[in-house]
Amino acid sequence: MPLSHAQLWKAIDGLARQEGLSVSALARRAGLDATSFNPSKRFGPGETPRPRWPSTESLTRILTVTGLSLGEFAALAGDATERPSTVPMLGMAQAGLEGFFDDAGLPIGDGWEQTHLPRPKDSLLSLRIVGDSMAPLYREGDRVIVDREATEVRKGDRVVVRTTGGETLAKEVAALTARAVTLASVNPAYDARIVARKDVVWMGRILWVSQ
Repeated sequence: MPLSHAQLWKAIDGLARQEGLSVSALARRAGLDATSFNPSKRFGPGETPRPRWPSTESLTRILTVTGLSLGEFAALAGDATERPSTVPMLGMAQAGLEGFFDDAGLPIGDGWEQTHLPRPKDSLLSLRIVGDSMAPLYREGDRVIVDREATEVRKGDRVVVRTTGGETLAKEVAALTARAVTLASVNPAYDARIVARKDVVWMGRILWVSQ
């Protein structure tokens, strides 16, 4: 079955992520112009832009330098509808410099690392924030994703704690001992809570928040 325009470009994006590179860095590694695979190059100009396809030569080059077979690349294209596992990451100080964004504000060039996104699994759950104890970090109505398997928490981690008393709390870990955990609120109007370890049903790290 022929690959669609979207599948082909998303497969290139997936290959770059697999190599831990931006699409610009992947193009450079293959000896191509750094902008060859930029999102701005994927459609022509105009009000109804026509799709632009990567050349056979450019595809051959990236497969050669990554050691990927055509079958493996086709598998990436077939999985292109899945949510990406990473997104480009750059320090805020670097983000103020030239050469990291194209005219459309999309990431280009070298220097980008990768931030891993939470992948769907049974241990993930989403909760809606109620109240203002964690404001302005988390506001009422915000949704957080919590990993029940991420139980190795440290001081400073933001967590959700379920207690034997039936409470479910979104807090920041202020202190940890063998007997108790101190849970702090960002909002100074709320005092810290000390919860005995025996009263903690489970405690999981907050991975992501939608605001």
